[in-house]
Amino acid sequence: MDTMESKDVSTKQRRIAELARIHPEVGFTLLAHHIDLEWLYEAYERTRKDGAVGVDEQTAEEYAWELGTNLKSLLERAKSGTYKAPPVRRVHIPKGSSGKEKRPIGVPTFEDKVLQRAVQMVLEPLYEQEFLDCSYGFRPKRSAHEALQVLWEHLMELGGGWIIDLDIRKFFDTMDHAHLRDILKKRVRDGMLLRLIGKWLKAGVWEKGSVSCPEQGTPQGGVISPMLSNIYLHEVLDKWFMEVVRPRLRGRAYLVRFADDAVLVFSDERDARRVREVLPKRFGKYGLTLHPEKTRLIRFERPGSPTERKGSGSFNFLGFTHYWGHSRKGNWVVKRKTEKSRFSRALRAVSEWCKRNRHLPVKEQHRALGRKLWGHYSYYGITGNARSLGNFRYQVWRVWCKWLNRRSRGNHMPWEKFYLLRGRYPLPPVRVVHSVYAAKL
Repeated sequence: MDTMESKDVSTKQRRIAELARIHPEVGFTLLAHHIDLEWLYEAYERTRKDGAVGVDEQTAEEYAWELGTNLKSLLERAKSGTYKAPPVRRVHIPKGSSGKEKRPIGVPTFEDKVLQRAVQMVLEPLYEQEFLDCSYGFRPKRSAHEALQVLWEHLMELGGGWIIDLDIRKFFDTMDHAHLRDILKKRVRDGMLLRLIGKWLKAGVWEKGSVSCPEQGTPQGGVISPMLSNIYLHEVLDKWFMEVVRPRLRGRAYLVRFADDAVLVFSDERDARRVREVLPKRFGKYGLTLHPEKTRLIRFERPGSPTERKGSGSFNFLGFTHYWGHSRKGNWVVKRKTEKSRFSRALRAVSEWCKRNRHLPVKEQHRALGRKLWGHYSYYGITGNARSLGNFRYQVWRVWCKWLNRRSRGNHMPWEKFYLLRGRYPLPPVRVVHSVYAAKL
C-alpha cells in the first residue's frame, strides 16, 4: 500500500512539474487538490520522527498511535480553513567557534511538520522548473559538496579572480512577508496554500512561557522555511544576477548559492566593484540588509598570474577556507581546508560528549567516537583537506585521553597507558569521501 501511495504522489508531482514547465509564466490556482489522504500519508513518511517536540510536546510515536484518524482530521481542517498553525517553540543552538553566540531555531509541532511537508511537496516540483543551476541548498539531488565542486571549477577556470563573499544579516529573521506573498503569487494563486503559508508566517514564537508574533521573517527549523527562503532569494538574487546583471558585465562572472550563503566570482575587477556597489540597494528593495563587515570584496587571483598583486586573500564558504596552494606536481591550485571556527566547534562538541560520558565503558565510548569521526569525514572529507582531517583525529585522541584521565582520582591514565589503549581501540583512519578525482571518473 505504501508503494502505491508513493507512486501516486510521484505521478502527481510529475504532472505539476510538467504543467509548470509548459506554462512558465502562469500562476496556478489548482494545486491544493493534490493534497489528499494518500498525500498526507506520504508527507508523514517523509517527516523525521526523531526531532525535538513542539509546544504541544507530542512525539511522532504518540501521533502515530491514531495515525489514520489524525491525518483525516488534519486534512479536513486544512481544506476547510479551520487549521490553526501553532506557534513554534524557540530553542538556541551554538553559533561560531566560541560557543557563546547562539542561533535561534524554531521547532514546530509534529502535526505542523507533516502539513508543512505536504505543502512543500506541492511547491517543490513547481519551483524546480523555476530555480536556476546556481542554487544548491535544500533542493532534490543537490548538495553542499556539489556547490563546493562547481565553485572550485569556476575558480580554477578563471584563475581565481575577484570574489564577493555575501553575508545577509539575519536573513531568516528579516524576510519580508509582503514581498514573499507578492513573489509567491506569481506562480501560486491557490487560496488554500497561500492561506496556510500565511498562517505559518503569523504563527508566532513561544519562548519562556510567552508567545511573540514577529511581523517579518520565518523561523529556521520549520519544514517549509527552506523552500520559502529559496523562492525569496531566487527572485532577489539568482534571477536578477543571471538575467539582468551578468549580460551587462565586461568579463565572466558566476554565482554559487546554498540557502542564504552565496559567493559571486568575477574575472574583471571593475565588474566586481560595480556589483558590490549595487548589491545593498538590490537587497534593501526587498527588506534585506547585507552585513557591512562580513560582505567582502576579495582579490583571489592565482599567484604568479599577470594581474596578481601581493596579498591575494582567502575566503570561507560552506565550512571551508578557500586559498591558493601548490599541488603535488608544484602547480598553483585552489585548495580547501576546514574553516577554523567549524574545526573548533566540532572539537568542542566532541570534548563535551567525552566529559558527559567519561564513565561509560571504554568500548562504548570508542564506538560512539568512531561514529562521530565518520560523520566529520563524511562532510569535511574533500580533496586537499587530509591534513585538517588528520589534525582533527589527533585532537579527538587528546580530548578522549583527557577525560578518561579524569574518570576518578585513582584511575590516572598517563600517555603511555593511553597509547596501549588506543592500540586496542583504534579510531577510524582519515578518509577523503568526496574526491574530485572520483567525480571525474
